Amino acid sequence: MGGGCLHDSYKGGALTEVMFYVLLATFTPRHGYAIMQFIEEKTGGRLELGAGTLYGAINTLAKKNWIEPCGEDQGRKKEYRVTELGRRIAEQELQRLRGLTQVAGEIIGGNTHE
Repeated sequence: MGGGCLHDSYKGGALTEVMFYVLLATFTPRHGYAIMQFIEEKTGGRLELGAGTLYGAINTLAKKNWIEPCGEDQGRKKEYRVTELGRRIAEQELQRLRGLTQVAGEIIGGNTHE
């Protein structure tokens, strides 16, 4: 029953794909444009974020204390990194997705010929 703080912030629900990618991108400190490039690269260009979407996600994650600014501000290029809480959230989301894909694999990948 421990980890109440984690559940208060996360509540076991799914993260949006964009939020999860931003969280993953900040496992290495990155500024906004580098986060955008990371997501575009990792999704093969499937996700191309506009500045509003990107910074909306960054602000939301920062308010939840899942990411934090780091380093020195050099003009407008503020870098962000994942926090310890953010790492736990990412691990929990990974477990949720693994469970989802396991069930989906059993159903879709099961008896495909009747």
